[in-house]
Amino acid sequence: MNRLPALFVSHGAPTLALEPGLTRGFLAQLGSGFERPQAILLISAHWETTAPEISAALQPETIHDFYGFPEALYAMQYPAPGAPGLAVRTAGLLTASGFTAAASAQRGLDHGAWVPLMLMYPQADIPVTQLSVQSALGPEHHWRMGEALRPLRDEGVLIIASGSVTHNLGEFGRHRYDSPPPAWVSGFNDWLHDRMLGADRTALLDYRVRAPHAVRNHPTEEHLLPLFAAAGAGTPGSRPLRLHAGYTYGVIGMDAWRFD
Repeated sequence: MNRLPALFVSHGAPTLALEPGLTRGFLAQLGSGFERPQAILLISAHWETTAPEISAALQPETIHDFYGFPEALYAMQYPAPGAPGLAVRTAGLLTASGFTAAASAQRGLDHGAWVPLMLMYPQADIPVTQLSVQSALGPEHHWRMGEALRPLRDEGVLIIASGSVTHNLGEFGRHRYDSPPPAWVSGFNDWLHDRMLGADRTALLDYRVRAPHAVRNHPTEEHLLPLFAAAGAGTPGSRPLRLHAGYTYGVIGMDAWRFD
């Protein structure tokens, strides 16, 4: 089997699973761009722990971790089988690289995981396990975590990191679904895009100081940290590719990146 890429996708609001739009259409065809994986490791912004945890659930439940949305969302299920063997392998790779990793026997799939997976692989027949983020430990920790997981790409595993390139929910209600991004949003994303293409790891890891309006776009870091994990899992020297770009509600960046 050929080496699979590492991906970063922006999952947006949970209603992405229901609403037609460019990002939904993009995710629906994304899986056709490479071989079908034997298993998926999903790193979601919506599972935060103090140290890396990996789900060893045999049948992960579909977690509806949101409130006040249409009833149709709460009826959705993503009954993919778990991947406990991949959980063990992931924990082993992390431990070998100096991380403290633990398994979670019961953790299911939150909407940062099942919403993009439902669009990419609607048959829900690929085993999947989920890995947490550590919001207090910053970008470098997650980049190194991605580096530790890179061997999985040669073992039939698709690494998907799920978050958002811009994510300020405090500004969310001020804009329509189709509003163009304010300059403070697009300016940050343009900076991020340029540093990604320039492979400027130093600047990227220091984005909260160097990027324009970084803290306004990410008052908390959990939705951008998966991007650093995906970048770390990429092959050194390879050029990342932005597969998709766009915004919902003006302030939620929906970009997707591929790391080969």
